Amino acid sequence: MTHKNILFSLLFLSLNSWAQVSYIDYPSPFHPTIGSSGMVVSQNQASSDIGLEILNMGGNAIDAAVAVGFSLATTLPRAGNLGGGGFMLVYLSDEQKTIAVDFRSAAPKNLSNNDFLFLRDNYDQRRYGYKASGVPGTVAGLLQTHDRYGKLPLKKILQPVIKQASKGILVSYDLNQAIGSADQINLDKESKNIYYQDGSPAKEHFLMKRPYLAWTFREIAKDGEEAFYTGSIAKKIVKAMKQNGGYINAKDLKDYKPRFAEPIQTTYRNHKVLAHPPPAGGAAVLLEGLNILENFSTDELTPNSANFLHLFAEALQRGHMDRSRFMGDPEFYDVPIEKIISKERAKSLAEGINYNKATPSDALNPNSLFQEGENTTHYSIIDIDGNVVSNTYTLGYSFGSGVTIPGTGILLDNQMNNFAYQYGNPEVIDRSASIGNRFEPGKRPMSTMTPIIVFDENNALKLITGSPGGALIPAAVLRVVTGIIDFNLNLGEATMLPRLHKDWPYKSLRLERGFSEDTLKILQSYGHELEESKTMGSTQSILISSRGKEGFADLRRPNAGVAIQID
Repeated sequence: MTHKNILFSLLFLSLNSWAQVSYIDYPSPFHPTIGSSGMVVSQNQASSDIGLEILNMGGNAIDAAVAVGFSLATTLPRAGNLGGGGFMLVYLSDEQKTIAVDFRSAAPKNLSNNDFLFLRDNYDQRRYGYKASGVPGTVAGLLQTHDRYGKLPLKKILQPVIKQASKGILVSYDLNQAIGSADQINLDKESKNIYYQDGSPAKEHFLMKRPYLAWTFREIAKDGEEAFYTGSIAKKIVKAMKQNGGYINAKDLKDYKPRFAEPIQTTYRNHKVLAHPPPAGGAAVLLEGLNILENFSTDELTPNSANFLHLFAEALQRGHMDRSRFMGDPEFYDVPIEKIISKERAKSLAEGINYNKATPSDALNPNSLFQEGENTTHYSIIDIDGNVVSNTYTLGYSFGSGVTIPGTGILLDNQMNNFAYQYGNPEVIDRSASIGNRFEPGKRPMSTMTPIIVFDENNALKLITGSPGGALIPAAVLRVVTGIIDFNLNLGEATMLPRLHKDWPYKSLRLERGFSEDTLKILQSYGHELEESKTMGSTQSILISSRGKEGFADLRRPNAGVAIQID
């Protein structure tokens, strides 16, 4: 080989090597799934796949949302549900209109003052068992939204859901562990029969068939929401309530109605952020937090820098302060939501933030507004036409009250635990004494569920996201939003930023693992009391970017997944 040929060969090998390196090295280890058509992102891959199946049938995002919501009752029973409630945002592309759907569980209406005193004084009774459950809203919320905005017949949508429940699912490691950690399952015979084998939680890889749940799906496919609220399913619910001392009666079920309303919104650095109105208190925390942060420049900061994290924590703390006192069901309390999420309120609160000193919780007073249960699940869906659903719903605790209505497979929520039973106690200042969320029959309790939709400066759809996590939800969603808007991260990077949470009136700043020791020391020097936390939330998100539609299922909880339509 000549000298010239050797040089050419070396140059070829070098260029080829460089090309391979540039091909296999990515800017980030977190890779969104990219598509150009419909997309479903949920906390269980099998349920995402069912949503995709509906889109491939010609269904729209609303059709897919019904199927995913029902499917998760099989695949993710600790949070997916028919016996709970939630909040949903629906964006209709043709009309460029967003609708908020409140299908939050409601307190039964027939409760007396003695019942209130019983619940106030018996903590476990409002957490576990038949007395713990509010009137479920999930079925009415999903089906009435489908009646208004869906395309496909309900029977067609529910066929794959019925098939999934009948054939069963293989118990995952996560489901096995969740069953083992939900003590209330042991208190209910029907639940124990479903989720236990030979006295132990159903083992990993066990085929868990759900024939009673399949029956429930068939009844709903046949008779719609009437089956659940007045028909065959309602009769089973009422019978079980009577036999077990529960509060829900036939009239409570018959009278339940979801509420359709306009979203609340703010702008953040020229982006429009839409969220659910009260009783969605988490939405108020998120919007107020964004408004406060907008008073500070982040151009010279990084998402994990101590300076930004300090501002983030201070904004969060103030948002939680306002929702702790003045958030509740707007049909029972005049929620000052416009004031809470106003730019004026945010500016006033931002002026009290010191750049290098944490604000003690007792230095913040929610009354200044007038002086100037982590087991939820979220899914995001977009169809080929740009219609969107951002839905968060819950049973309250993991597996809710632990109660399964015999013959139906339906787990019930424990939302009676979410009212402010300490209202009127002058020694209590936290949200257990909230005037807005005090207990009243028929009322819907405040919730931190925070489904959102974000539009860019040109009013084009940009982000769909939400999270489970109870009080941690606003922080998880805020972290994703600021990661994308302030720091131009891709969806995977923004999702996997280590998270932090600062509540009010609590002292500790909770942080996931992943922050540098130097950062933690700086935060401590500012006066923050640090507390290491387990993972926070599980955002399921879709971002519309220059690359198309990016979907990312949070890695914090296993088995989540993205399903995309292939053109």
